[in-house]
Amino acid sequence: MDHLTIHETPGIKLDKMVIAFSGWADAAEGATSAIKFLQRKLQAKKFADIDPEEFYDFSQTRPYSSRTRDGKRHIQWPANDFSYLSAPGSDRGVMVFVGVEPNLKWRTFSKTVAKVASDHGVRSVIHIGALLDAVPHTRPVKLSGSASQPQLSEFLESQGIRSSNYQGPTGISSAVMQACLDEGMEYTSIWGHTSHYLQAAPNYRVGSTLLQVLLKLLDLPLDLTDIQSAAATFNGEVAKAVEKDDQISSYVTKLEGQYDEAVAAIEIPDPQELVRDLEQFLRGEQRRPPTDLSS
Repeated sequence: MDHLTIHETPGIKLDKMVIAFSGWADAAEGATSAIKFLQRKLQAKKFADIDPEEFYDFSQTRPYSSRTRDGKRHIQWPANDFSYLSAPGSDRGVMVFVGVEPNLKWRTFSKTVAKVASDHGVRSVIHIGALLDAVPHTRPVKLSGSASQPQLSEFLESQGIRSSNYQGPTGISSAVMQACLDEGMEYTSIWGHTSHYLQAAPNYRVGSTLLQVLLKLLDLPLDLTDIQSAAATFNGEVAKAVEKDDQISSYVTKLEGQYDEAVAAIEIPDPQELVRDLEQFLRGEQRRPPTDLSS
C-alpha cells in the first residue's frame, strides 16, 4: 500500500483498537477530546499514518496553513494517524486510530485501516463519536451505540446505552466497521449526544462520559479526575451563559420537559416535532447576534 507508511513495529501485543474521526462525527470535539486525553495520559506513540493525497479533494477538505514562531509558513494536511498505548507494566496495548473522513475511495481507505489492525493482532474494534441532538445539557449525557457480538450488546445495555435504529446515509465509521467485520474482528460503536445549541468545544462533558465506558471496554485503569474537572468547569460556564439568555433558557426548559417525558415513557420524542422546534430555534438565532457560550 503506497499510501500507508509504517514508521515502526510496536513491541507489544495490540488486541484492541479505538477509532475516532474528527469533523461532523465529532460534534463539539466530544470524541477526539476523549482520545487526546487517553493518548496524553498513557503516552501514546505514533507508528504509522495514511498519506492523504489519494483520499481527499483538497478543495473540499482543505489543509490548514499556520506560521511557526520563527515566521515560517507550515501546511497541515488531513491527518490519519495510528498510535499505540498501554497501561504501565502491561504487556498488552491498545491501537488508536484518529482520522478525518475522506472524500474519495472509502472502501480502499477502510480496508487499509482494517488491514493495519488485523496485521497487528487486533481482534476488537471500538469506535467513539459525538453527534448533535435535541437534548438538554442539564441531563446526563445520552449515549447510543451498537455492537456486532451479543455479549458486547449486553454490555452496552448494562451501561444504559440504547441501540440506534437509524437507517439512511452513513459516514466513514460505518464503512470502516464493515471492513473490520470482513477481517473477522468484532466491532462496537458508541456515540455521545451533544446539545445542538452549544457551540463551545471541546465538550469535555461528552468526552468524559465516553471515556468512562471506553475504559471499561478496554479494561484500562486510568484516573479521569482531570477531564472530569474540565467537564465540571464546562458545565458551570454553560449554565452561566444560558442563564443570561432568556431565549435559550426557555428553549432548554422545553427540551427538559420533552426529554424527561421520553425517559419516563422509555421512548424517543417525535423526531418531526424536534426538527420543527430546532428549525424555529435556528430561525430565531439568525435574527440576533450569536452568543458565545465559551466565555
